[in-house]
Amino acid sequence: MLSRHANNLYWMSRQIERAENTARLLDVTYQMSLLPYRITDAAQSWAEPWALPLVINGLAKTYYERYPGPVASDKVLRFMVLDSTNPSSIYSLMHAARENGRSMRGVMTSEMYEDLNAMWLELRGRSEAALNNGGINEFFEWVKTQSHQFRGVTFGTMLRDEAYQFIRLGTFMERADNTARLLDVKYHTLLPSAAEVGGAVDYYQWSALLRSVSALSSYRRIYRDLITPRRVAELLVLRDDLPRSLHACMNEIYEILRYLCKRESMEPERLAGELHAQLHYGQVDQIMEIGLHEHLMEFLEKLHTLDDELNDHFLTPVYKPETAPVAVQSQGA
Repeated sequence: MLSRHANNLYWMSRQIERAENTARLLDVTYQMSLLPYRITDAAQSWAEPWALPLVINGLAKTYYERYPGPVASDKVLRFMVLDSTNPSSIYSLMHAARENGRSMRGVMTSEMYEDLNAMWLELRGRSEAALNNGGINEFFEWVKTQSHQFRGVTFGTMLRDEAYQFIRLGTFMERADNTARLLDVKYHTLLPSAAEVGGAVDYYQWSALLRSVSALSSYRRIYRDLITPRRVAELLVLRDDLPRSLHACMNEIYEILRYLCKRESMEPERLAGELHAQLHYGQVDQIMEIGLHEHLMEFLEKLHTLDDELNDHFLTPVYKPETAPVAVQSQGA
């Protein structure tokens, strides 16, 4: 198929997945902010609950330039939900997804476009009311439900051709990036003080991390014990039966690229296979010995390289700065 078509479908699914991930993160952050919490050390300013969404999405600098002073929940919510000048806000992501979908009406099914268009139209009425009238939890649940619904309509109506595969590829590339960022920020940045580890705040933050990827009930079913960093790492990195784990995402990405890649475009499949093998045969003890942060940074760097190869072989070329960040970047989202 045309690279322009593949590019639009790929980014449409990434933008919808990123909007859902942002809603998940903000929802858990809001819940965490209701608990008693106090920063006792200036070096732990990143541990302030409302700074977490900014750190994970790489938006802290932009936010502080726009809103000088202490982080405030209402400002973060407006910045991450409604701000049309923030390409990573839910509003901007949904708008970009709808525009990409509108340009691909001839490739998508009519049910898919109707669902995507209805999502965008309803968002404009819901978002402002949610912030002004205190219905923010309901709004985040709506965003998650709409994302699930769109994937369900796609799965139930679309021909299993290359267009379908590029939609799935965008979803799992974005999901893998988000899970790795979440886990790294919690483990490496959020609690720099060893004295905090194992305390009540630590327990609630690990619980919040698991809830943000819908993994808390799965953790309890598998481990039936206290939440520990080692087990959380094993669950979110190595388990392939958890839908949002890195291993599960790479299972999907590798299989999709085995379908898409031909003899002249084998490099993306090779890179995906290498990443998949590291997770498939990896052991949590080896990861913890190397360092979880180092392991996740290596994963994100390889995922970024894979994204570059996808752009070179399949998608519309995009401008890349000379010093690209480690994490995967979006096309205007």
